[in-house]
Amino acid sequence: MRVISGVARGIKLNSIDSTDTRPTLDRVKESLFNIIQPRIADSIVLDLFAGSGAIGIEFISRGARKAYFCEKSHDAVKMINQNLEKTRFADKSELLEQDYKKSLSEYNRRNIKFDIIFIDPPYKSNMAVEAVKTIISLELLEKEGIIIIETDEKDRELRELENLQVEVYDLRKYGRVNLIFLICASGKE
Repeated sequence: MRVISGVARGIKLNSIDSTDTRPTLDRVKESLFNIIQPRIADSIVLDLFAGSGAIGIEFISRGARKAYFCEKSHDAVKMINQNLEKTRFADKSELLEQDYKKSLSEYNRRNIKFDIIFIDPPYKSNMAVEAVKTIISLELLEKEGIIIIETDEKDRELRELENLQVEVYDLRKYGRVNLIFLICASGKE
């Protein structure tokens, strides 16, 4: 696993050998960033369920102003810190070691809003849609902001998202991995 582009291009990142943490494949990551590249410059990003931190680090490498990382696994948090040291991005990041709901409440309390939120919970969990519900209710997304969900349960996620004030504006499939791109209905012009 490596940083694909930007100022930290080519730096190898540490990852955890665990069934709980599943790194986003390079080809998926490359496609994701090609799709959203125009939105990245000077953005504030949240890497929810951060794992090794590779997605948030890629955002910083490509010009995001700051990345917030949320991860409850202590081993993963140590890995994220190592990767932030390797890339020298610690000063452009903030890491919370806690459950995603507590982290989202903390961001709300501190009045932090995000331009891009990447949600990659453990597969087979129902946490992605729950996270989107919380993000909407706490108004954590900037007006023109986007949410991206990585999932292998596209049909289930899309069915449940129908009941929320979000619009799917893009959908991509890479083998069993799906990326769902969302904008909040209230954020549309």
